[in-house]
Amino acid sequence: MTDTNGARGRAVARTPRARRTVALTGAVGFLGRNLIGLLEDDDRIGRIVALDIEQPTTAGRKTRFYKVDLTQPTVDARMAEILAAEGVDTFLHLAFLASPTYASAWAHELESVGTMHVLNACRERPVHKFILWSQTILYGARPSNPNFLTESHKLEGNRDSRFLVDKIEAEAVVQRFAKQMPQTVVSVLRMAPILGPTVRNYLSRYLGRRLVPTLMGYDPLMQFLHEVDALAALKLATMRDVPGVFNIVGDGVLPLSKVIELAGRTAWPVPAPIARPAASVLWAAQLLEAPSSWVDYLRWLCVADGERARKQLEFRPAFTTREAVLDYAGAQRLRDARLLRA
Repeated sequence: MTDTNGARGRAVARTPRARRTVALTGAVGFLGRNLIGLLEDDDRIGRIVALDIEQPTTAGRKTRFYKVDLTQPTVDARMAEILAAEGVDTFLHLAFLASPTYASAWAHELESVGTMHVLNACRERPVHKFILWSQTILYGARPSNPNFLTESHKLEGNRDSRFLVDKIEAEAVVQRFAKQMPQTVVSVLRMAPILGPTVRNYLSRYLGRRLVPTLMGYDPLMQFLHEVDALAALKLATMRDVPGVFNIVGDGVLPLSKVIELAGRTAWPVPAPIARPAASVLWAAQLLEAPSSWVDYLRWLCVADGERARKQLEFRPAFTTREAVLDYAGAQRLRDARLLRA
């Protein structure tokens, strides 16, 4: 899967199916429930199999819901039965946390161990295509990073961050699955941090502060993906058989200082020597959006190159990084106004 210059990196010729049967984990998450809404309106989709602990609100006549908890030890057998019964040909694994959590043990069971359960089910009852939602922040913010990180760059996110490590481990087992199951088209979409008017995650909460903490003396370039483009990329991967790893990013980058300015907020520079200890204390007190490892992204560059997705997946974002920030900012101003009225 990683050698996208060879056959695994080119679109696989396939006789088009009249109607696809698509299964997805994380059906009640932001990406899952909104993707279900898009697929419900697509005539090329015959059935949607939603796997989660609750039924998504966007489920329509095409959607069949199965209560599935990826943290349970026997869930792989249950999923294999569902895949066989429904005749699933395309599987999207979206059951990953969009924000860090204090429940790190549960998160590990959901993301790292849960991914192994998902892949065991897809070995027991093979699917034609497997799509994984991943993130560009897994590359890690490091002083040695090039201006733009390509898909061949190692995932070197801070090993002290459970939020990053669980997702890196999930990617690793998907890489092994791709080698063991060459008959399955495996696509990994590494998305830039998602921003927009309706998505709620650690980033939207960070930029939603009146005083936004920054690192004194540092102003790294930032890169975002509009929520509409994130959904468009998932739908594109669902409908096209293009194996490989792809950075899914918005065009352009912005200095963090400019992002804060466009969001209508005020930067609050924190001296570098005390930033990480202070973040650790605030995270422990549940007063911060992310643990101390997030300080790395306020210091160093972590920007990805989206050229491969443009050429091979034919993904072209409708929104730039700047437009994603402005769209978020407009919606945030309305939320602020409602809070003031309340």
